[in-house]
Amino acid sequence: MDKFTKLIGIAAPMPLINIDTDMIIPKQFLKTIKRSGLGVNLFDEMRYDDDGNEIPDFVLNKPAYRDAEILVAGDNFGCGSSREHAPWALLDFGIRCVIAPSFADIFFNNCFKNGILPIALPQEQVEVLMKDAEKGSNARMIVDLEAQTVTSSDGEVFAFEVDAHKRHCLLNGLDDIGLTMEKSDAIASFEQRARAERPWV
Repeated sequence: MDKFTKLIGIAAPMPLINIDTDMIIPKQFLKTIKRSGLGVNLFDEMRYDDDGNEIPDFVLNKPAYRDAEILVAGDNFGCGSSREHAPWALLDFGIRCVIAPSFADIFFNNCFKNGILPIALPQEQVEVLMKDAEKGSNARMIVDLEAQTVTSSDGEVFAFEVDAHKRHCLLNGLDDIGLTMEKSDAIASFEQRARAERPWV
């Protein structure tokens, strides 16, 4: 998993509430168990018409936001089913951070496990960042995980809270496997001791 320290990027505004995981990645794309290749189908039903053509008015189809790495969204982002494909699709598109007033719990935790930083901020602060994101590709936000701040293109700074363990994992690029491998010496020592004490096992 890639480390997340400081992100300077374009933010796309999506001022919708209750964006659920089926909107993020529709059910017909859940057959794969690979984490790559889902970005093209991110927000598929909002992004394409019935013939597969891009809908020009959808934010991620606009030239200014095709390289967006930050998403500023409405309340209750990631609600619905617990599919881990939702953060996979966001990450494969290039989204590394989602800012919203609140998140569904399972989606929120899945983000951290897949290298995405979800930031919950008060509604009034999200509205400021939403307006900033509407400026397009010339307005770049700074998300600093070490300092735990989001800085708008105008220099306005908002502090955010993040669980210390989740912060450690993102800063060091550790998913569940990575966390286990941090204990590899202790695991090897245990296995060696177990073989000596219980050779019949």
